[in-house]
Amino acid sequence: MPPAFRAYPELIRLPGFDRQGIAEFHIGAAPLTPDVEVDFAHDLGFYTIDTMIPAIVLAAGKSSRMGRSKAALPLPDGDTFITRIVRAFRAASVDDVVVVVGHDANSVVEAFAASDLEARFVENFDYEQGQLSSLVAGLRVVDRPGVVAALVTLVDVPLVGAATVRAVIDRYQETHAPIVRPVRGIQHGHPVLIDRSLFEALRRADPSAGAKSVIRAHASSAGDVAVDDDGAFADADTPEEYERLRERM
Repeated sequence: MPPAFRAYPELIRLPGFDRQGIAEFHIGAAPLTPDVEVDFAHDLGFYTIDTMIPAIVLAAGKSSRMGRSKAALPLPDGDTFITRIVRAFRAASVDDVVVVVGHDANSVVEAFAASDLEARFVENFDYEQGQLSSLVAGLRVVDRPGVVAALVTLVDVPLVGAATVRAVIDRYQETHAPIVRPVRGIQHGHPVLIDRSLFEALRRADPSAGAKSVIRAHASSAGDVAVDDDGAFADADTPEEYERLRERM
């Protein structure tokens, strides 16, 4: 990214990407508090704020084992990894999708700009510190009044179905378990829903342990959702895994 843009961490737009799909680009993970729809009940003396569950897609890593950016990898149906993930969230009625980018950020944004989808992007300049730094960057953007939890997924798990996303949200709304995740036998998949009460624990977590320590400490049977969705458990970190994933489609 040009140094000039790093000097202004507030909400800006990325020059050259004025397509509808690139809603906003947050440089440096600047905190954002967007307009929140408020319903004032003057006669009752209180107001309510609509509850929201945004999604965070972690796509900041170097993809060193893959040898190229995973976010822009094409799939047989015409999508890329990143557009397929955002499309699934949108189909599951997730209105706010934030993509955290870092290494080769411009190519990720360019790959997304060609789609008809909408998402917000935040650049994590500290991505080399590990995946947790990208999650914290995403939390800075989505954490605002009305947000009760956040969905989190990795860009290398692109085939999750919208029905799985919806099942995770529905389980949370039924149980309010602090961690909700798809399961199949002993496998745990994506996306993972994290209650807002754990956001601060994630910010304070040991970077070497990442988010796993927080997730494992608060996981429960109430939050485990059995799903019949291979895509929730299929990741691609190497060229060989990428080819197997394409064949699976």
